[in-house]
Amino acid sequence: MNNYSLGSSGSPKSFHVYPRGSDFDLELGTRRARKPKNSPFHPIKMLKPLGTRLHYYCKLHPLLVFIISLSLGVTILIILSLYESHYRMLGSNQKIDVVLGDYPLPDLRNLVMVAGHSVYTSSSCGKAEKEDSWFLESYQKNPGQASTFVRHIQEGVEIAAKDDAALLLFSGGETRKDAGPRSEAQSYWSVAESRGWFGKKENMRWRALTEEHARDSFENLLFSVCRFRELTGTYPYNITVVSYDFKEERFAHLHRSAIGFPESRFFYLGTPASLTSKEAALKGEALVRTQFHGDPYGCQGSLFRKKLKRDPFHRSIPYPNGCPEIEGLFKYCGTAPYPGYLPWSQ
Repeated sequence: MNNYSLGSSGSPKSFHVYPRGSDFDLELGTRRARKPKNSPFHPIKMLKPLGTRLHYYCKLHPLLVFIISLSLGVTILIILSLYESHYRMLGSNQKIDVVLGDYPLPDLRNLVMVAGHSVYTSSSCGKAEKEDSWFLESYQKNPGQASTFVRHIQEGVEIAAKDDAALLLFSGGETRKDAGPRSEAQSYWSVAESRGWFGKKENMRWRALTEEHARDSFENLLFSVCRFRELTGTYPYNITVVSYDFKEERFAHLHRSAIGFPESRFFYLGTPASLTSKEAALKGEALVRTQFHGDPYGCQGSLFRKKLKRDPFHRSIPYPNGCPEIEGLFKYCGTAPYPGYLPWSQ
């Protein structure tokens, strides 16, 4: 009999026909990898008990869950609203930059505004100091009236010429139906051109432009500020207004306060009315000032109706497209000062 050696345990030594960790396919003669066991951290299986717990908590505290959900929803809406407002404003600014490209006068920082009072109708600009060259309202038909317009134009040119950082704007829309589609602003610019810019053509012609939509004195100021932004890309640091001396209170106090512009950076140059119209002008100005005291933004009552009459051709006003930062100021109508953000108040 043959003797077979035994292991230390007294049992035969184990023998594996096929290697561990795989199954052998007898037909193919190949090994098949075993499928790994499911991981205990499977995400779907982990979510199931979490969902069960949330469902149980909702049943146990339905009111609390409702309040939390509502608060979360309101918070998300507020955040989305803020982002939407921010990107809409950003988009408006980008749209302006795309349309306008580089601003034509980016180096100018101060505004000199000449408020228009009439439309020039003569075919010859050499008659600027004659009353029949202008379309005059009944209260303007006084000897020497036309000369006061020319003086405003000259004063504006001379003030701006002393400041290399100043933009000169003639402001005034197409306010007279019988004068045709001619603006007060273009009338003043044409007179300045015919006079050779009073000896300062080389210095002034390239930085003297127009604002052609204003229908009253408040719009002369507000629209010119927006026009300045369109042309320079910024808002004016200093503002100088040229008009009649009896309108100083209206411009320097009422209108300046309405747009919240700093008093220390606002200047006024007034010239006298013609001698024959002074008394009537002072009475009329007192009435207008009273109206603006009660309606600082000219958006209701008699001031608003007067504005509508001064727009006989129903021109579409482009502002505040060129100055989106003060869109709220354009839309505001109240007796209290505008409470919103203003770029020049910082």
